[in-house]
Amino acid sequence: MNWELEEYILQHIEPEPDYLYNLWRATNVHMLHGRMASGHLQGRLLKMLVTMIRPRNILEVGTFSGYSAICLAEGLEEGGKVYTFEINDEQEDFTRPWIEQSPVAEKIDFHIGDAIQEAPKLGITFDMAFIDGDKRTYVETYEMVIPILRHGGFILADNTLWDGHVTDASYDKDKQTQGVRQFNDHIKHDARVEQVILPIRDGLTIIRKK
Repeated sequence: MNWELEEYILQHIEPEPDYLYNLWRATNVHMLHGRMASGHLQGRLLKMLVTMIRPRNILEVGTFSGYSAICLAEGLEEGGKVYTFEINDEQEDFTRPWIEQSPVAEKIDFHIGDAIQEAPKLGITFDMAFIDGDKRTYVETYEMVIPILRHGGFILADNTLWDGHVTDASYDKDKQTQGVRQFNDHIKHDARVEQVILPIRDGLTIIRKK
């Protein structure tokens, strides 16, 4: 998508809330790889999908700066909760204040730790999951999520086109590219689900558990 078209889209969708705009700017100033934050377009899509699907419990794997967790929580009805896990404890000092001071703080339960190990221990059946963690372990993360996701529940997997690297042979030895490709192949052949890939940003796969 060219810059002009993206700007046109952003001007014709729900505005980015000031709090999220400030978080986006702070993320890009203070954190490495700031572009990993979902941003305006994907953030509004996440909110919309939650509003449409109406989940009660959402699992997020990969909190990063908290932008996507806040967007997911924005779409929740009263009593809903986002349980978000970040494996990198060095990010906690930045992320936790942004989450706890957000307008939807009461809807977000922020954990530092490995979601693959820790999320099943919550004893919760989830209605939706957002996978946006280490691309090298996407298949393992997915296989952790499936048993604790209700039938008819949805998984959103981010970065599944990986900046176009999934079709670029020069990235064949890159471990993260390999992880994304393996994940896409794994989903394609999984009879437990149906899926579609949206070519938004780095690719967003919507997966429904049958």
